[in-house]
Amino acid sequence: MIAIAASTLVALLAGVLIERRWSSTAQTVSAKLLEGVVYIVMPLVVFFTVIGLKMTASLGVGIAFGWVERLTVLLMAWIIGSRLLRLSRPQTGALMASVAIANTGYLGIPMTALILGQDQIGLAVIYENLINVPVVLLIGFGVGAAFGTKAGRTSKERVRSFLMRNPPLYALIAALLVPHSVSPAWGHDLAHGLALAIAPIGFFALGVNLMLEHDESGVRVFPPPLTKPIITALGLRLVIAPAVMLGLSGLLITAPDTFKLEAAMPAGINALVVAHMYGLDMKITVGAIAWSTALVVTAVSAAGLLGLF
Repeated sequence: MIAIAASTLVALLAGVLIERRWSSTAQTVSAKLLEGVVYIVMPLVVFFTVIGLKMTASLGVGIAFGWVERLTVLLMAWIIGSRLLRLSRPQTGALMASVAIANTGYLGIPMTALILGQDQIGLAVIYENLINVPVVLLIGFGVGAAFGTKAGRTSKERVRSFLMRNPPLYALIAALLVPHSVSPAWGHDLAHGLALAIAPIGFFALGVNLMLEHDESGVRVFPPPLTKPIITALGLRLVIAPAVMLGLSGLLITAPDTFKLEAAMPAGINALVVAHMYGLDMKITVGAIAWSTALVVTAVSAAGLLGLF
């Protein structure tokens, strides 16, 4: 946990410091890195982690609960954002992406090992690949195409944008169709290494974007203000999402503890990737990721210091 928190902080501070020193260069580098994640890194990670993944009937209920949890907070984000808060389309889309996409991989898997034991890592990997990855590729990119300012104006343009700017989706389809035998022995190790690289890239971009927000006098605002949309994102991602998973598990069939823990993970860095690619509101996206990650990492670190696990 210390290593995760340290690497996250270093990448975040690097983005903050470089943006303060070389603002335009930092923004350009950040944009190119995020595009590299979408077009190069994510397709390789998705393909080599999903190919050959075996699903058992005993996990079906937990997977179903995970999808219900994600769709519930997604719907609530749309209703609250568009109807109650009266947000613009890019702002509503940012709120939806921030609560639907969770950091169940880079943060969730190590936390599972730390809190529940290393024997539960397999379940965490299954949750990541059968819930979070499809959510990112289908729902996250779909929300970006439907609500973003860079996706086009007509429905046809937005559909084309979704299909043309979503290479990881085709990697997922290929991984589900081709036999496991075509995957080289080194494929899984490559995917693991690339997956670890996504988080530093994402948190560097997060640091850059944190420093792009200014108040009315032009002074940089840090940390990002807790606006109504960001508070809403925190409530849906950190409270409602795990509550739905716990409620379904208590009322129906018990889901694995790993799935309950993963449901409480903060907003994922991939929400920032979606926001950049499609033109969703960056302030909401950055604020939701920064605050939710800080709250979860702080809470888990404090619990560890107190000897609660």
